[in-house]
Amino acid sequence: MFDNLSEKLDKALHNLKGRGKITEINVAETLKEVRRALLDADVNFKIAKEFTNKVKEKALGQNVLTTLQPGQLMVKIVKDELTQLMGGEAEEIDLTGSPSVILMSGLQGSGKTTFSGKLANYLKKKKTKKPLLVACDVYRPAAIDQLHIVGEQVGVEVYSDKGNNDPVAIAKAGVKHAKEQGCNVVIIDTAGRLAVDQEMMDEISNIHKAITPQETLFVVDSMTGQDAVNTAKAFNDVLNFDGVILTKLDGDTRGGAAISIKSVVDKPIKFIGTGEKMEAIDVFYPSRMADRILGMGDVVSLVERAQEQFDEEQARKIQKKIAKNRFGFDDFLSQIHQIKKMGNMKDLMGMIPGMGKALKGLDIDDDAFKHIEAMIYSMTPDERSNPSKLDASRKKRIAAGSGRTIQEVNQLLKQFNQMSKMMKMMQGGKGKQMMQMMQNMR
Repeated sequence: MFDNLSEKLDKALHNLKGRGKITEINVAETLKEVRRALLDADVNFKIAKEFTNKVKEKALGQNVLTTLQPGQLMVKIVKDELTQLMGGEAEEIDLTGSPSVILMSGLQGSGKTTFSGKLANYLKKKKTKKPLLVACDVYRPAAIDQLHIVGEQVGVEVYSDKGNNDPVAIAKAGVKHAKEQGCNVVIIDTAGRLAVDQEMMDEISNIHKAITPQETLFVVDSMTGQDAVNTAKAFNDVLNFDGVILTKLDGDTRGGAAISIKSVVDKPIKFIGTGEKMEAIDVFYPSRMADRILGMGDVVSLVERAQEQFDEEQARKIQKKIAKNRFGFDDFLSQIHQIKKMGNMKDLMGMIPGMGKALKGLDIDDDAFKHIEAMIYSMTPDERSNPSKLDASRKKRIAAGSGRTIQEVNQLLKQFNQMSKMMKMMQGGKGKQMMQMMQNMR
């Protein structure tokens, strides 16, 4: 996410992090490189210039040149200004109304339909929310079928009327159906075009007037760069939408859209899409995104994702098994599945401070666990429960069954045993001592 921008900003600020004397001249030179990095990321020239001017003004106003750590203070100022540029505070969607109606808009190919499913899944996890998806794209071949598939994936009902070519009537009927079925959130997926045209704008405007949604969201492909900002402006002029959804942030995005869209349309980015999985949706936090852009990671989001997948009942069962030395490969497998649900592996590792630079150029397979899973699935239920039974002949069979080598099976067993010992230790006195030390450090 924003790898190129992060690298260029790091280079631009690197000289100021050193021990050399900091002067107004090299601050100006650094900010020139910062501006160039923003322009390369497809940030609007005017916005990039205003940004560096504000940073310079704050830097000189806070006497950066005379502080003990001028480089660190400059990074903080850049981070604070990036945060403000992207919106300052996070803003969630308005879910007032009975039902709450959310209208999705955007160009064809921006990821509207998929994100409608992700948003339904996200809201469904809030126990008081029962969403309904409404298919109003009557033009694109198989668009209605796609929404039904997405709805099935996340376990959310989809309302559609294939014989009806009037999207306004479908939207109104969908809201009525939601009330009848007790659904308290309606997400309306509308048609897009390859480019902005009057017919599309009239249609989305008519749907908007007919259903008066609590939230109108503009979905934009972040990989389109500055074009995304221009399209957002065109839609906002007609719809006056409430917020922006940035999709495909896990792709080869330069970051310009995320950084400059708030300044152009004065509407917050509310959510981001970070992968193909239905769980790959995050509330947009400008401060956290600024941290990631500057290579500082995002530990808070990482912990939040882990908590979302954390099953307390399962954790208690595993705790008991560890205490009785009965932790097996089935338990290990369930832990892997929870990690996989957290999202794209490279994205997750990039949330760890300092890892972004270390991962540069590395292609981390999203199926990084598939070889481990193959070896575990090649074991019998008894072998998974009792790993100590894995003798040479059994290992040979597991290797052949999973298409791996005996050395890889041995390595898996070694890692599993090490992890089991560590977990056992954490259950005992040393783990309690460590927890006590952490509490005392607060």
